[in-house]
Amino acid sequence: MKYLFFTNTPAHVHLYKHTIDQLQAQGHDVLVLGREYGCTEALLEYHDLPYEIYGKCDTTKFSLFRELPTQYLNIFRITRRYDPDWVFGVGAYAAHAGAITGTPVTLVLDTEPTSIDHSISRPFVNTFLTPDAFQKDLGKNHYRFKGFKESAYLHPDVFEPTCDVREKLGIEQDEPYVIVRLNAFGSHHDVGKSGFTDDQRRRLLETLSTYATVFVSDEGGTFDFDDIDADPFDLHPARIHDALAEANLLVADTQTMVTEAALLGTPAIRSNSFVGESDMGNFVELEANDLICNCVEFEHVLDRARELLGRESIEEEWTQRRDEYVEATEMVDLTELLTELALTAARHEPAGSQVEEREVFA
Repeated sequence: MKYLFFTNTPAHVHLYKHTIDQLQAQGHDVLVLGREYGCTEALLEYHDLPYEIYGKCDTTKFSLFRELPTQYLNIFRITRRYDPDWVFGVGAYAAHAGAITGTPVTLVLDTEPTSIDHSISRPFVNTFLTPDAFQKDLGKNHYRFKGFKESAYLHPDVFEPTCDVREKLGIEQDEPYVIVRLNAFGSHHDVGKSGFTDDQRRRLLETLSTYATVFVSDEGGTFDFDDIDADPFDLHPARIHDALAEANLLVADTQTMVTEAALLGTPAIRSNSFVGESDMGNFVELEANDLICNCVEFEHVLDRARELLGRESIEEEWTQRRDEYVEATEMVDLTELLTELALTAARHEPAGSQVEEREVFA
């Protein structure tokens, strides 16, 4: 069988990397179509995945729309040449690639606000997979799994952190540290959204640095560290989960890393203009189970950070919460599920048959 995977962002590489490895180990042919966005290509190289780049997108607003025609031309050209038996992705690129070759398509989705993307993908998708917490109905081909898309690579049965990350970061074994993740807000679903202002970023880092060493992961790569007691996170991007697993706290105005922190048992504070009554279901779910804190007001971010960093045994407390949540919800290993779904084609079974048999969908 020939499988085509789309990895438009770094998170998509993590989502599918283990499934790709398992399919290749069973003798199947795999091609990954990646986009030059952030550290996507660096991760594809690091994990030795067979890939081609279909286009680029920087982290500024509207870059995607400017590059869209070229990206689609390249996608269609490569897809026709490769002629896959199944396509996996996270949005319209994968759906439309499947449409031009008449190939079954599976999308893993977790972001409710991308309604336009859902609408233009739906006619061409055989299987939508979403977390239980997803708050929209995508129709008869929509299946829900117990967990999050990050369960594919950070489920406790899957992820094993390396023990040298503190040495690589240059900090002592008992030295507390915080990771701050800053969003560039350059994706199509980020248009009209915002996070920390420049002044708030500086106030945040000044506050955190009085309690711990601070490392900043800046998606846009433009943050000015002059006169700030914080360091850029400069390890290879593939090591971010090792660092996050050891951190005392994550503070972010982005999305994915907050869910990742929750699955790693690391306290996380999230604040951006998505937070509120119409927030995405996975963040509502995680906060309801005391694994993250969603903050509308910036002062609440500072207060919550001070409170968490001032507590003793916070790491043990959050690890226990994570473990209890995973057990109570019977969280699935999403990689195992994706691999089984991919292999339904090799067995000539209808898409969705395996996921229904496993009884992990609502």
